[in-house]
Amino acid sequence: MLTQTAKDELIRQQYRIVGEHSAVKTCGWTKNMIKGKGGCYKLKFYGIMSNQCMQMTTSISCANRCVFCWRGYKAPVSKEWKWGVDDPELIFDGSIEAHHKLLAGFGGQPEAKHMFEMSKTVKHVALSLTGEPITYPRMNELLLRFNKEGISTFLVTNSQYPDQIRDLNRVTQLYLSVDAPTKDLLKKIDVPLFPDYWERLNKSLEYCAQKKDRTCIRLTIVKGLNDANIEEYAKLIMKGNPDFIEIKSYMHVGPSRERLTIDHMPWHEEIVEFSKELMKYLSDYEIVTEHVPSRVVMCAKKTFKKNDKWFTWIDFDKWHELVNSNKDYDKYDFLKQTPQVGLSGRITKEEVSKIAERKRERLAKQKKIFVDEKTNEMDL
Repeated sequence: MLTQTAKDELIRQQYRIVGEHSAVKTCGWTKNMIKGKGGCYKLKFYGIMSNQCMQMTTSISCANRCVFCWRGYKAPVSKEWKWGVDDPELIFDGSIEAHHKLLAGFGGQPEAKHMFEMSKTVKHVALSLTGEPITYPRMNELLLRFNKEGISTFLVTNSQYPDQIRDLNRVTQLYLSVDAPTKDLLKKIDVPLFPDYWERLNKSLEYCAQKKDRTCIRLTIVKGLNDANIEEYAKLIMKGNPDFIEIKSYMHVGPSRERLTIDHMPWHEEIVEFSKELMKYLSDYEIVTEHVPSRVVMCAKKTFKKNDKWFTWIDFDKWHELVNSNKDYDKYDFLKQTPQVGLSGRITKEEVSKIAERKRERLAKQKKIFVDEKTNEMDL
């Protein structure tokens, strides 16, 4: 699947290639939690332990070239699976091994000892690293292996493969990306390979609405590009009928900086306001909470609210008991109360400092060096 140049570039970026088409990379939030600096939004929203989470993909290839994607463009693009198919056991074992090797350096840090020891037991997998993981032809077999090992599965798809969504075995939570509210804008934002990309998105939403598992629609908001037509977003969300909605800011990181500027990144306050406006069109949902460092707001169906308390967290022990049994069960059988809810709507001082630093970096890069071909003198 990958050329040697592409492999070298990914390895340089701290990816580890597993087999012929899978990859692992340590999430920054996994590192942060090991170092005692807090967990990701999935901890606050759903109760995962970030230090025990592995970030990976079963397919580096993708059918989109989203303008906001922080991944590089070295990986292949393809509408269909054109490569050999690695055995699920190879992917499982190779990914776990690569994940642990990437974290090995934390073992020598005394302040991280407890969280590092916990990280040796992977309890969650985020199938969302890069590419389109749902296209892996033996995904259902791999999901069974994760279930057997007591590892929860959070699977993200770009909503271009409706048949795979329809045929997917049970997962802990399925994410569908909805990157724009209209057909023309989706083409501009996602740069899809499929000519029937809009029909595929809508069919994916229809199948999403039929899933028994927890589902979530994620909006990635790019300021000035896809932050309007809120009522049209609401129509797509109602078609997908998800349990949760995550409204997240585009983050000005990685190769996306070659296509977008820092001004395309909404402030957290703007994400909060967008979310409040969206709720006006979705009477079955309410805002639950936020994760300010990630600039993301989570909304949920009101069916997850009991006696004025939210239950969006997952009882993972109960989930694994159910998924590995022959019992029939639904998404409300393994709920836990959400400890922290509500909004601050404010950006943190730490986030302001990071923004200022990125602006300084951007201005430094904008200084052009003009070289006179005759004198080789440089004018800064």
